[in-house]
Amino acid sequence: MQPDAVIPPLPRRFGTVAIVGRPNVGKSTLLNSLIGQKLSITSDKAQTTRHRLLGLHTEGSVQFAFVDTPGFQVRHTRALNRAMNRTVTAALAEVDVVLWVIEAGQLGPEDERVGALIPPGKPVILVANKLDRVQSREKLLPWLQGLGAHKNLAEIVPLSARKLADAKRLLAIIAPYLPEGEWGYDADAITDRSERFLAAEILREKLFRLTGDELPYTSAVLIERFEQEGDLRRIAAAIVVERDSHKAMVIGAAGERLKRISTEARMEMQRLFDAPVFLEVWVKTRSGWADDQRAVRAFGYED
Repeated sequence: MQPDAVIPPLPRRFGTVAIVGRPNVGKSTLLNSLIGQKLSITSDKAQTTRHRLLGLHTEGSVQFAFVDTPGFQVRHTRALNRAMNRTVTAALAEVDVVLWVIEAGQLGPEDERVGALIPPGKPVILVANKLDRVQSREKLLPWLQGLGAHKNLAEIVPLSARKLADAKRLLAIIAPYLPEGEWGYDADAITDRSERFLAAEILREKLFRLTGDELPYTSAVLIERFEQEGDLRRIAAAIVVERDSHKAMVIGAAGERLKRISTEARMEMQRLFDAPVFLEVWVKTRSGWADDQRAVRAFGYED
């Protein structure tokens, strides 16, 4: 009787994958779906993502390190925008694979500018996102075929970033492009960012979501104190705006809007940290900070 054959384990793979695209194509939503947990903040406001954010996902023998980047800025030249663009180009130089995200059925000049930034020689997977919003699927097929004819792409993947099945399908497509090698992080790690950073991002998301288009995107969040007492996190944060009128907008009538922003942020922090949070938030005015290179650097927008 022959002994059972021993199937050798699959070789480990580890690699970094940049997620790039113009603003508002769904890069952060895609990252959250790929790692199976909300990590990157999302809102309908352009330029919500301002930093390089690493999201980790380990499945089987493969560890993916996804780098979410700001949308490349082509319409603004402020110091803040220049810092975000440097973040995008730096991320592209260091990764193994690029996910170039566009909206399904659309490939405009701003998308092309992002594509032109991708260094040659890297596998590029074009992700045609928001497939669920395409009304005419009959027109989509020739559009996809046209992309394949004139773009140097490793893969073209139409999907909806919000669908778990689509995210799993994309993971399977990416995996063979990652180099063999030992993992860079623990199997249960989800990011290399600190809780302090994540707290600031959560608060900024609530600020953007609850002020809508009224508040300019140049508002920022600064964590002034982050202390841990046992399981309790004590956090003091400042929302920084450019004008006193913006300050009044954030605070709202009788302070109700600021109270709601703070409450929703605290609740999400507690879910992410799996621990109680005591959060204090106030609003400060700093005129012209987004045009001031030193202020932009002080707020953490330039590595």
